[in-house]
Amino acid sequence: MSRGEQLKELASDLSRAVEAARRVGLPTTVYLLSMALVEVREAVADDDGHHDDAA
Repeated sequence: MSRGEQLKELASDLSRAVEAARRVGLPTTVYLLSMALVEVREAVADDDGHHDDAA
C-alpha cells in the first residue's frame, strides 16, 4: 500500500471517529480528531502534488 493510500485510509478512519465522537457528545475529542483530519488531508494533498510533479 502506498503512502497516499495509507493517508487516505487514515483520513477515512479519522472521519468515522469524528462522527462517532460527535454522536456520543465528546466535543473536545471531536475538535482534536478534526484537527488531525485537517493535517492528514493536507498530507494527502501534498502527496498528490508530489505525484503530479514526478510525472
